[in-house]
Amino acid sequence: MAQNTNTQALSDAGVSIWLDDLSRQRMSSGNLQELIDTRNIVGVTTNPSIFQSAISGRSEYDEDINRLTGEGKDVEQIVEVLTTDDVRHAADLFADLHASTHGFDGRVSIEVDPRLAHDTDKTIAQAKHLFAVVDRENVFIKIPATEAGLPAITAAIAEGISINVTLIFSIERYLAVMDAYLTGLERAAKAGKDLAKIHSVASFFVSRVDTEIDGRLETLDTEDALALRGQAGVANAQVAFGKYLEVFASKRFEALQAEGANVQRPLWASTGVKNPEYPDTLYVDSLVADPSVNTMPEKTLEAVADHSEPQASLNAELATSAESVLERLTEAGVDLTDVFAVLEREGVEKFEKAWNELLDTVSESVEAARA
Repeated sequence: MAQNTNTQALSDAGVSIWLDDLSRQRMSSGNLQELIDTRNIVGVTTNPSIFQSAISGRSEYDEDINRLTGEGKDVEQIVEVLTTDDVRHAADLFADLHASTHGFDGRVSIEVDPRLAHDTDKTIAQAKHLFAVVDRENVFIKIPATEAGLPAITAAIAEGISINVTLIFSIERYLAVMDAYLTGLERAAKAGKDLAKIHSVASFFVSRVDTEIDGRLETLDTEDALALRGQAGVANAQVAFGKYLEVFASKRFEALQAEGANVQRPLWASTGVKNPEYPDTLYVDSLVADPSVNTMPEKTLEAVADHSEPQASLNAELATSAESVLERLTEAGVDLTDVFAVLEREGVEKFEKAWNELLDTVSESVEAARA
């Protein structure tokens, strides 16, 4: 099967396309393999919401739930088995790609329990645990970029665990994430770890920024404010790429690179367009960057395959230009510091809610199995 022309063009431009979804049905039906073969999918990311959607009301998991219930496992243990089994299976599908790209692609992400987002020590412990349970070199453990998550990122990287840092919204926090990664690499080097085997991506959220800021601009209801709708998410990510270029051209990283270290690629997350007034490929076409990852829900992926019109690849000049958009937002009366604090808090809360719903769903199945 041939790759789609539009997705191939993105791949050729340095964009690794990951599917923002995973389910047992998607793998068993051959759909995931088809997307690998025809849509340039080179990785998969998961989160609590994705697992809740995959498992809720699906018969594919019933046999395992019944068996695990019979073995005396509790609900949280069963959820761990179901989710890590799916991630392991997906990792195996990507194993050859992972090997051929020397660990760059062929990645599958699984997130630490979102209820631990503000507990550094427990996050570190679970990152180690999940890495051991999945037992695949091409797994990424997802750790949120909360204040408590930053030292956990450093500790996990220092242990040689590859990390997908999630829930990044602000430039300030993104700089702290890159520092946490470099500090982890420095500790790993001192401990004699092979830096070439440690990889990381930093998931910078896009559409949620527009949703929050557009609402505030509409409340302000001035001509200047309304003219800025739909610009914040892209501009914020473009500025972030400029910071990436600066950090990974620094002497600090050059010293690590000489020991085999890899860059921490920016990953554009939350790329499904939520406002129907905006082009449905907005957060793909406007964020072509080499290197980068764009993790897309299937609806966005198919829109890209059908009618993507990618813009010029991001560079330092475009990043500098995008800074003026953030300045204009501030001048219009948008409190960006508050925006990003709200988005981080709501992001953690949404994942906690989805995780608790997943536990409730499996709990019901367990009770039915025991009846």
